[in-house]
Amino acid sequence: MRRPDFSRRVAVTGLGVISPIGQDIDTVWSNLVAGNSGLKRITRFDPTPYEAQAAGEVNDFDGGKWMDFKAARRTDRNVVMGVAAARQALEDSGLEITPENRDDLGVIFGSGGGGPSLMMDNLTAWETKGARTVSPFFIANMLPDTASGQIAIETGIRGSNMCVVTACSTGTHNIGEAAEGIRRGDFIGAITGATENPLHELVHIGFSNMRGMGLPRPGEDIQTVSRPFDKTRNGFVLGEGSGAMVLEDLEYAKARGAKVYAEVVGYGSAADAWDLIQPVEKGDGVRRAILQALERHNVPADEIDLINPHGTSTPLGDLREAQGFWSVFGERTPEIAISATKSLTGHLMGAAGAFEGVATVLSVYHQCAPATLNFRDEDPEIKLDVVASGSRPMQIRYAMSDNIGLGGHNGAVIFKRYDGD
Repeated sequence: MRRPDFSRRVAVTGLGVISPIGQDIDTVWSNLVAGNSGLKRITRFDPTPYEAQAAGEVNDFDGGKWMDFKAARRTDRNVVMGVAAARQALEDSGLEITPENRDDLGVIFGSGGGGPSLMMDNLTAWETKGARTVSPFFIANMLPDTASGQIAIETGIRGSNMCVVTACSTGTHNIGEAAEGIRRGDFIGAITGATENPLHELVHIGFSNMRGMGLPRPGEDIQTVSRPFDKTRNGFVLGEGSGAMVLEDLEYAKARGAKVYAEVVGYGSAADAWDLIQPVEKGDGVRRAILQALERHNVPADEIDLINPHGTSTPLGDLREAQGFWSVFGERTPEIAISATKSLTGHLMGAAGAFEGVATVLSVYHQCAPATLNFRDEDPEIKLDVVASGSRPMQIRYAMSDNIGLGGHNGAVIFKRYDGD
């Protein structure tokens, strides 16, 4: 184990993704830039009884492409999607796992809720066919930490292996903790991210009864259902998917000639200590998480050019988040571009921060802010520079991705453009 050195620079060298707008980095980036929505009418179950009928589904996902076919069949979908994104990121990074380095690498990978579909399938089997039909594999294959364990099995990585679970902030916190683990000397590199498969009818009912689900603009296409920060926003839409990154000590990455997408230069975490569902007044938890991310490694607040926000399209949530931005950035807030990608994918729950972290890194790498789909009517209470009517090529020195999780979990990660040394 190396000694802590908090001046260590952390590089993003590999990216992977499974999402409603694509199952590889090139396709996802193309759809983000073009503003192609992945939101459609639900097909996993009959949504007719429910007012909210949209979701971000990944309907052509082939788990057997990424895991042994039999293992994939008995494993919850969220785990298989996590393995797929992780393997993509590892391949993209060009990092070879060897007997010499496998103990010096980590897997820090989460899931907000684990595998509800696998649990419900076994409940149905028990109720309709008896106890003997319940799979002996279902418990080990539905836990929130199953993905991190399975990624280690698939890759052979034997260093630190953890699953940070903070509801909708899960992806953000796993990325931040992985970066800090490199600085602490826990490992020289890690696969990090998160995965989620919340598209079960019971989950849909629960969020509907919570009055959190959104509806399209009256008389308009179902794809208008997610419209973050728009004055007419009325709720979120569920999506599924996963996002993964390979993070490395920059010196190690340079020594092996790796491509560097960006650097991870800031990470913050803070609790609302207020309510399990509603965000704290004035977005104070968001404010403190962002300040910590800025101050931890001295990121200049006046050089944050882009934010990929939590932006779920809920009336109160978006307002509180915007208030948190104003509390941190003050009069400069309207100068920061807001690229809210949930408008295309829906809310991937625990995987949201992982997917949006990947999108933020791509924005920094390509120096372009994807548009926020469906933003049309500015909310006078929010007053943000929401990128709309097409993606925006722009200078992006630093970009931030932040998330807010049920339970009052706030997280923020900051990425910096890599210009070499």
